[in-house]
Amino acid sequence: MNWISDVVRPRIKTLFKRETPENLWIKCPDTGQMVFHKEVEANLWVIPGSNHHLRVDAVDRLKITFDAAYEEIVLPSVAADPLKFRDEKRYADRLRDARAKTGMQDAVKVAVGAVGGTQMTVAVQDFSFMGGSLGMAAGEAIVTAAMTAIERRTPFVLFVASGGARMQEGILSLMQMPRTTVALQRLKDAGLPYIVVLTNPTTGGVTASYAMLGDVHISEPGALIGFAGPRVIEQTIREKLPEGFQRAEYLKDHGMVDIVVNRQDLKATIVNLAKIFMKEPAEEPEEVPLDAPAED
Repeated sequence: MNWISDVVRPRIKTLFKRETPENLWIKCPDTGQMVFHKEVEANLWVIPGSNHHLRVDAVDRLKITFDAAYEEIVLPSVAADPLKFRDEKRYADRLRDARAKTGMQDAVKVAVGAVGGTQMTVAVQDFSFMGGSLGMAAGEAIVTAAMTAIERRTPFVLFVASGGARMQEGILSLMQMPRTTVALQRLKDAGLPYIVVLTNPTTGGVTASYAMLGDVHISEPGALIGFAGPRVIEQTIREKLPEGFQRAEYLKDHGMVDIVVNRQDLKATIVNLAKIFMKEPAEEPEEVPLDAPAED
């Protein structure tokens, strides 16, 4: 046994070893730029420089949307695996894994609280839970959110992120499209605004239902929005699609999206729209006397 190499050197390495967090850096998907994790988090999960909007989970989305504390709405429970579906894995196992990974019961969270001083009902679809797919639980959450907004007389804001309907629930998943549509019609009959924020990606049956029924459709920059994906469309029509097809900016230019808003400005935009719809007075800027001394 070599005492110098086998004992002394390992101990020296242990003394000077630094534990580096695995998520210290984030790589920009657009440019490959490496950015500090904390810098991206402080910038609301937007890469500085490239302005690439990263996906935000439901908990973080609620935190950056509400002013402070909020009340999370308890959602009705549904049958976990009504069709006893199995492909490569049992659906029940997929649900268990998704719940362990995200800490959520399903793809949608609903909460009520103050946003810019105005009470709002907010629902967030989390793509990290099985691609934000629409199943019975998610449909029940959207319906509950709309009914909560009616009960409390608040605007309803929905942040959408989904790959479409959840195939493991078959027709029971597709039934959520008309169910959510009816709930949103009741919201409109009550004279309450429904503001949709489309995030990356918003596709499939979700786009064919509640994602496109808002009074206003806002989108984050670069979000993919559509029913079928670009590759499927190209293979179907056998034509090359235009540059930026199905991205937020392209859809705004063609009338499918009302406005594209950076995440830093999103909260203020939602608040202003809600005040207009609810006929609340806008906050007037503080008047400064003409003879007031200039501040240093």
